[in-house]
Amino acid sequence: MREKEVVKQKFAKNKAAYVTSTTHAKGADLPLLTQWLNPQQDMKILDIATGGGHVAKQLAPFVKQVIASDLTKEMLAHTSQHLLAYSNIEYVLGDAEDLPFLDETFDVVTCRIAAHHFPNPSLFLQEANRVLKAGGSFLLIDNVAAENTELNYFINTLEEKRDSSHVCSLTIRKWRELLQESNFTIAKSEERKKRLPYEEWLNRTVDTEEEKQEITAFITNADQHIRDYFQIEMTDGSIAGFTIDEWMVLCKKE
Repeated sequence: MREKEVVKQKFAKNKAAYVTSTTHAKGADLPLLTQWLNPQQDMKILDIATGGGHVAKQLAPFVKQVIASDLTKEMLAHTSQHLLAYSNIEYVLGDAEDLPFLDETFDVVTCRIAAHHFPNPSLFLQEANRVLKAGGSFLLIDNVAAENTELNYFINTLEEKRDSSHVCSLTIRKWRELLQESNFTIAKSEERKKRLPYEEWLNRTVDTEEEKQEITAFITNADQHIRDYFQIEMTDGSIAGFTIDEWMVLCKKE
């Protein structure tokens, strides 16, 4: 599938940036996910699309084993070197929509800031449910789009311009529908505004000055109500940062 090849190419190229990214490495959701999941020493956890391994790193001290899975071999190899101090993390190459694990293998399944890259989110949820033990916990964190058509179009178009591996940021309502269809029961959820430092966000995936200028113009030329919604912050005439919507949801397998 073309989308997955693009994902592999992008993440192989930018593997180091996702380890050091402040958005990924220092999010307020990392300590919160530990509180929500209440990890125990006998637990086996799967982190889907682990990227820089930040969830695996956060949970490893509390559990028996973490399997960090990702579609991109180069990303996994780089992350494994970054997390050498954690002997209970194992790395497995795997597609989120076709996981290489037996049914009911894990006590907890997580996926953080990755699902907007998945072509078939319903398949991803079905797979997460399949490999999770009965009564187990599934924790999803991802960028989401507003219900408003203009705002939805703006954020998804912006992400596509910046990163060709972006597929779609779904609305919370759509995620709720998909979770229900996949036999997950929502136990807890939280919406938040996540601030992105503009230059770091832009440079993580964009190479040419022409592309950077096009993306910057797309933001600065947006209608005022769109700039207000995404809290575009300007410093000395340049974009310093902006916010996007993020949803964190804890589910139980029925």
